[in-house]
Amino acid sequence: MRGVSLAGAEFAVDPFGKGNLPGTAGVHYHYPDPAFSKGYSSADYFLAKGMNTFRVPFRWERLQPVRNQPLNAAELNRLKTTVDNLVAKGAYVVLDVHNYARYGTGVLGAEVPVADFAEFWGRLAVEFKGNTKVVFALMNEPHDMPTEVWIEAANAAIVSIRNTGATNLIIVPGNGWSGAHSFNATFYGTSNAEALLKIVDPKQYVAFEVHQHLDGDSSGKAATCVSETVGVERLQVFTEWLRKHKKKGFLGEFSGGSGAVCLKAITNVVVYLEQNKDVYVGWTYWAAGPAWGSYFTSLEPKDGVDTPQMISLQAHLSASVKASVK
Repeated sequence: MRGVSLAGAEFAVDPFGKGNLPGTAGVHYHYPDPAFSKGYSSADYFLAKGMNTFRVPFRWERLQPVRNQPLNAAELNRLKTTVDNLVAKGAYVVLDVHNYARYGTGVLGAEVPVADFAEFWGRLAVEFKGNTKVVFALMNEPHDMPTEVWIEAANAAIVSIRNTGATNLIIVPGNGWSGAHSFNATFYGTSNAEALLKIVDPKQYVAFEVHQHLDGDSSGKAATCVSETVGVERLQVFTEWLRKHKKKGFLGEFSGGSGAVCLKAITNVVVYLEQNKDVYVGWTYWAAGPAWGSYFTSLEPKDGVDTPQMISLQAHLSASVKASVK
């Protein structure tokens, strides 16, 4: 799987900086489909470039306004229409619950019961379980919580998903913002390297997600990158863990600015993933979508012109990449 996050449906801030949950669709947040974002057709553009995967972030609170209750019909229609139209084009779609292990301001496992998260995923799985091109990414970037609690929540969600009969690939992120660079670290509690070994799936069809931006603090907020090889260096510990424990990995987010160092760093990341495709199921760059404007990491073409990042990625979107990291 090689592609991009079509972000927008998870947005929750208006132009005045005030939070908007649930907010108004098409005003405060935007699904990446022409039915809901008039004229938005970038999926076709990315597919023509050789991508085959779209990660679609959305918010739990909007899809299920009251926990343990039915999903909101209008919001579910927006999500399903977006997903169905992308799949109809031949793409894989990664469903990304973009909530940071929160519901509103409540932390999963504290103010928000783990059982509620599992219940939500059971409902969501029922809606998409018949489509093998849909991938279930449990949560975006859990953080500031005990790693053991996140593992408990992830395992509960997996049980709930599999109890529906769903056989879809499940993607499990780590704690501590899911950083590859901190995979062995303990500043967020038990390391992901230790804790994720306790994930259990009766279907044994899971991949483990990390994110790795290329700037100084790995946040993706700066347009400069540390070096041409920073992404490869930060991924190595995770790659070794995957191979040692016979696991599969997914790079759900990575990004960089348009300078020469960043462009080479982006190229080196995708080449590295191809070289290690025995343990990686794929990647999605961060990001694109109908409301990104001129954001410095966006892959949206500007006035019909490819971004420098898109040019760097496109050379490595064929089925076989033979280049080497330099």
